[in-house]
Amino acid sequence: MEERLLEIRNLKVYYFARSGVVRAVDNVDLFMNKGETLGVVGESGSGKSTLGLSILKLVPPPGRIVDGKILFDGIDITKLSEEEMVKIRGKRISTVFQDPMTSLNPLMKIGDHLIETIMVHEDVTREEAKERALSLLDAVGILPDRINDYPHQFSGGMRQRVMIALALALNPDLVIADEPTTALDVIIQAQILELMKRLKKRYNMGIILISHDISVVSEIADRIALMYAGQVVEFADAISIFEKHLHPYTEALLRAIPNIELADQELVYIPGSPPDLTNPPKGCRFYPRCPYAMDICKRKEPPAIKVKPEHMVKCFKYQ
Repeated sequence: MEERLLEIRNLKVYYFARSGVVRAVDNVDLFMNKGETLGVVGESGSGKSTLGLSILKLVPPPGRIVDGKILFDGIDITKLSEEEMVKIRGKRISTVFQDPMTSLNPLMKIGDHLIETIMVHEDVTREEAKERALSLLDAVGILPDRINDYPHQFSGGMRQRVMIALALALNPDLVIADEPTTALDVIIQAQILELMKRLKKRYNMGIILISHDISVVSEIADRIALMYAGQVVEFADAISIFEKHLHPYTEALLRAIPNIELADQELVYIPGSPPDLTNPPKGCRFYPRCPYAMDICKRKEPPAIKVKPEHMVKCFKYQ
């Protein structure tokens, strides 16, 4: 039987702004097993990055976790103090941010980033930490003699490799990668995804890959959660999402992927815009943009329906 690594139950994360309460994550349920990759997909503003920050308890003010549980290896993270979370961040849960240039200290050498991270969390000498840093750089495809270079001396793709090395420095159980390939061209993007696949297998770690691009997530995900307006509207294994998807939003995202083999293909887009999360629609949040909307969709929020034991969809079509 597969062992649960992460389980999220009824999670609500709100931002209390002057303009109103932004329901960034609203009643979300998710899970993943050890060694799996979970893809979280949605448009900008869907709440996927806030979900990632919640797992690390790093939601910035005026945001906070309002309700729900985040069970990591059986421990409810929402109940932990900041002191207890410091021991988990980096050591057991690490992250790869979207823009490595703003995440790396421009005045520190790449090697010092890695060495300091290792020495803060583990009782090792500087020489031992340096040896591990060299090993990590080798694992992500960076030559050892570049350990004394600064971030500005690396390309965007190489900086992202450094960020992945930092995420792996303490051999975590879970790595949260928030849009790790967005600023990269398609060739480097493919290399980074292949690297993550290889390292996942080598280190037997779980990955949460957050992206607005469902085609990127399809490359490495075991399970995929589709987020729309703060809610997970469909959640299933990757094969079911691509071959037996159910939610109209999932269908729309998949139709919007351009096919380079069809020169005369008409580009498809989703009409309309996501709702204002300070005042979301009363019923289904997708109904103003949904081609299958029924009268009930405007009045009531659809329940989470399990069409199979591990395939959930929020849509009245399947009630």
